[in-house]
Amino acid sequence: MAYTDPGRTRLAVLGSPIAHSLSPTLHAAAYDVLGVPFTYGRHEVASGGLDAFVAGLGPEWRGLSLTMPLKREVLPMLDRTTPLVDELGVANTIAFRTSGDTVLRYGANTDVEGLVRPVEALGHLPGEATILGGGATATSALTAAVRLGATLVRLFLRDTAKAGALVDLAVRLGVSLEVLPLSELPGTHHGFVVSTLPGGAADDLELVPSGPDAVLFDVAYEPWPTAASTRWAAAGGRVLNGLDMLAEQALGQIRFFLTGDQDELLPAEADVRRAMRASVGLPPTIGDERPSGERPLS
Repeated sequence: MAYTDPGRTRLAVLGSPIAHSLSPTLHAAAYDVLGVPFTYGRHEVASGGLDAFVAGLGPEWRGLSLTMPLKREVLPMLDRTTPLVDELGVANTIAFRTSGDTVLRYGANTDVEGLVRPVEALGHLPGEATILGGGATATSALTAAVRLGATLVRLFLRDTAKAGALVDLAVRLGVSLEVLPLSELPGTHHGFVVSTLPGGAADDLELVPSGPDAVLFDVAYEPWPTAASTRWAAAGGRVLNGLDMLAEQALGQIRFFLTGDQDELLPAEADVRRAMRASVGLPPTIGDERPSGERPLS
């Protein structure tokens, strides 16, 4: 396929910790189908280290994927941002683009779409949503819940005093937000839950589906299945895991890296998506995961 800046062929995911990341696997599968000569690696970059890392990059670099703790730290470094980045104050993607003698840094957020599309694929449009955790991914989760139709969101945090930014976002989005301590979670039933907690952090929490159509979207994928997702599935609920989100947000990044538009479909995108999902052991179709939460063998 045709794309701009053909000399820019290097990409990577940055964050800390990063050794577990499957982003290189997903991106490699996509670039193989697309027939583009890109390489995609991973680099450990802790809080405070992003500016120095980017400053040391050469002209062969095309872009970066960002995970915690860098999704907010990147904002002052960006020359251009998408409206979603401006609204949320969170970016997970940088694309380097040549403009005359200048290299501009473009920022995008593909996490929201990474959450929206798998839920839509299940045909689940929640009127209410529950979010666990209050970090950068929770910001995207709140926006995704509203896009999916939620008019009431319950946010459970260990420290409710840290909900300020999410409360402000809820006002801008026009959604009712209830902020509750995690200690009040037991005994409640939920139709749609997004757990943005790190792998294993939700294992001791009591999560009960409200019925057979209830969905738990656990953004963790290592280790998988989590204890929370296993209990949810055993109680009859449906489960989406972090690899569903990772695959869809990666697809948005690939569009952005190649076309400059995270919403512009790729050539043979259905084939690209299938290859990406197969590369990390996901079934071809979202929602075909085993009820136990286990990944099918790839």
